[in-house]
Amino acid sequence: GIPEALIAALRDSGVKDLTCVSNNAGVDGFGLGQLLNTRQVKKMIASYVGENAEFERQMLSGELEVELIPQGTLATRLMAGGYGLPVIFTRAGVGTEVAEGKEVRRFTFHGLEKDYLMEYAFDADFAIVKAWKGDTAGNLVFRGATANFNHPAAMCGKITIAEVEELVEVGELDPNQI
Repeated sequence: GIPEALIAALRDSGVKDLTCVSNNAGVDGFGLGQLLNTRQVKKMIASYVGENAEFERQMLSGELEVELIPQGTLATRLMAGGYGLPVIFTRAGVGTEVAEGKEVRRFTFHGLEKDYLMEYAFDADFAIVKAWKGDTAGNLVFRGATANFNHPAAMCGKITIAEVEELVEVGELDPNQI
C-alpha cells in the first residue's frame, strides 16, 4: 500500500520542509524513510514510528518536529478533512500527553457524560496514495494493502496524486468498487 514510485519522485525532486501525515514513518531507506534520509521532512505526524533509526535520531536531536497520535484518530482526522469537517471529537487521548494543549469538551452520549478531545481535521495540500486500479478520470479502487490509509488520505488532499498498479480507461472499473 505504499506509493513507492511517488515517494522516490518526491525524494528526487529535492522539495524540502515537508509535513508528512502517515500511519508510520517508513523504515530506514524505504517508504517515507527515504525522505527522512535526505532531510526533506520538517514535521512527521504519525501513529507508529518504531522501525526507523534515522527518524529516531532526528527526533531525539530536535531536527524533526513530531506529532504522535492514536491510529484511529489519524484515520478519522483524514476522513474529516475529506468530508469537509473542521474538527472531530474523540475519547482517544483524553487524560494523556496526547491531550496537552488541546481543548476538551464534555458531552452526554448514550446517557453517559464523558470528556472528549477536540482534534482538527487534516487540511492537506497534497495526498500521495497507492491504489490497485485507477482510470484515466482519476477514479480509484483500493484492494489488499492499498485499502489501508490510502482511501481516507485520497479524500483529504486538495490535490491527490495516485500511483496505481493498473491504469484503465473510463468505464472499465466496476462503479460499485470505486
